[in-house]
Amino acid sequence: MKPLLVPAVLVALMQLVQGFPVWHHTGWLRLLREGDSCGKCEPELCAVPTDCRAGTVFDPCGCCPECANSEGQICDLDARSNFYGLCGDNLECRLDAEDIKFGEIPEPQCVCTSQGSVCGPEGRTYENICQFHEASAEGKTNGSIKHKGPCESAPFISLPPRDIQNFTGNDIIFGCEVSAYPMPHLEWKKKGHKMFLPGDDAHISIQARGGPRKYSITGWLQIHAIKKSDEGVYICQTKNKHGFAYSSARLEVIDDSHPAFQKSTGSQTTSRSTGYEDYFDPSEDEESEYESGDYEK
Repeated sequence: MKPLLVPAVLVALMQLVQGFPVWHHTGWLRLLREGDSCGKCEPELCAVPTDCRAGTVFDPCGCCPECANSEGQICDLDARSNFYGLCGDNLECRLDAEDIKFGEIPEPQCVCTSQGSVCGPEGRTYENICQFHEASAEGKTNGSIKHKGPCESAPFISLPPRDIQNFTGNDIIFGCEVSAYPMPHLEWKKKGHKMFLPGDDAHISIQARGGPRKYSITGWLQIHAIKKSDEGVYICQTKNKHGFAYSSARLEVIDDSHPAFQKSTGSQTTSRSTGYEDYFDPSEDEESEYESGDYEK
């Protein structure tokens, strides 16, 4: 009976390992199949791994290449072990000091050794060189980095305001997220009015903060206790030395709260390049474009 017990235990362990993706990734199946002995290294028999986002490392026997762990993956602090796996190019395995500080059970993760932003060949900013290499491995970019630091560009509205319908007396909020470097200004206007909001209107307030991503700003326009006169098109506009962009959304104020209805929401975004001396003072023709979407009642 004992000879039959060992295979049964191995089968049970393999089924258990397959139920946990992290364990499967860390090589438990390979260790169960191959055992602890490495044997003779024959590199010509090694299978060459493909689509490795963080490059390759040698297997525990130091013979065949295998995909390395990428940024954010759990890893082995001791390079001599191979339970979770080793980190790839420009990465090192670290413990989060904050987790230790607050008494949590820490898990070592692969962290990029350089946290400085880089500018890719297509003009896209990557948070660090490791993310750029991952994009290259996935075929999302081709070539070498342009330079260290973020790419300079005109503002891009990554999250435009959306149309709102609500009843009189309620509060509403428009949101607008803008990305660019150098960091852009973000301001609000109402179509048909030259002054930027909030002006001297006490029931309108404006807020803005950096984030949630690097080199982005999020702004909010809040109108307290809306009334029928607040109805109209509101414009989020932004600018830096490379250009400007704007996006508009419509507020519809409903007097009668009884009828039930539905209406699709949407937004319109426009951007263009401009000289540094130009600013947000659109002509009447440009301002007419703010409501070129399907906003008519």
